[in-house]
Amino acid sequence: MIAEHGTAAHVEKLVRAYRRCKDAEELTREARQRENRSVTYGYDDDGSLILRCRLTPETGALVMKALNLAMEDVPAGTSENRIPGCMRRADALERVAESFLAHEMLEAPGTDRHQIVVHVAQETLRDRKAGCCEFEDGPSMAAETARRLACDASVVEMIENDDGEPLNVGRKTRTISAPLRRLLKSRDKGCRFPGCANARYLDAHHIEHWANGGETKPKNLVSLCRFHHHAVHEGGFRIEMLDDGALRIVKPNGEPVDNIAPGCMQPAGDWRQVTAGPPRKLFQWKGDRMNLGMAVDAMFQLERQRAASAEQVSSNPSAK
Repeated sequence: MIAEHGTAAHVEKLVRAYRRCKDAEELTREARQRENRSVTYGYDDDGSLILRCRLTPETGALVMKALNLAMEDVPAGTSENRIPGCMRRADALERVAESFLAHEMLEAPGTDRHQIVVHVAQETLRDRKAGCCEFEDGPSMAAETARRLACDASVVEMIENDDGEPLNVGRKTRTISAPLRRLLKSRDKGCRFPGCANARYLDAHHIEHWANGGETKPKNLVSLCRFHHHAVHEGGFRIEMLDDGALRIVKPNGEPVDNIAPGCMQPAGDWRQVTAGPPRKLFQWKGDRMNLGMAVDAMFQLERQRAASAEQVSSNPSAK
């Protein structure tokens, strides 16, 4: 579809991005988890909903935390007639859904949005060195993922001895206060990544991480949506604050992500150069931005479908 409706530059850009995703060596586990995330459902003969999901460890820990908290208000039954845990968990899921619909996911400024606990060593957070970096009662994670979560979360400092025994536990403090969050909301008016119009569920990203001495002040903070916050940390994008307060976002290959003009968040693009001259009938591109992420994801889906079809044929010779 890109080749039919776009330009040769579009195809080259897509193939380059696809090859880069295929050849990436770092964070392959996290990338594979994100690629395989899914929620599917169907209905049984009696009308019951059958729900099946595959989530990343980060999202899974968040979902299980919500279910466990909701289960505290679900009756466990009597000693003679105990309700199985699987049934109570189903009731808890119903309460989570009801709570979401009732409150429309309103975010109260200054409150904890991530009610999950991550243990990470100071040197791991600061220097990305190997060390403790894991969910509480859960799997481990990449150091860069911990840095992303620590950008905008509550932090408790714990000092341990060489045997891992806690010596001192500090008070829980928020990295981003409620007044500062309101200031960022008024200043940024949404995700500051070029071309992104997302204005809800934003994270405050430290341009220089606070673990490395970066200040928690407006000049060192920028609002990013969850997707682009992930791209900056795990994806290798870099954000720089210029002297005039403007942002410069650099791709992993060192190329800048340009804007059209000051105050405009849409990417520049060179569509005038492409459409200059006599009308072209080889493609139908009208100058709009190509969604590279969606295109690469579609290619991965096609590859998985072909692999699944090949596996089905090999396991069932009659299907040939």
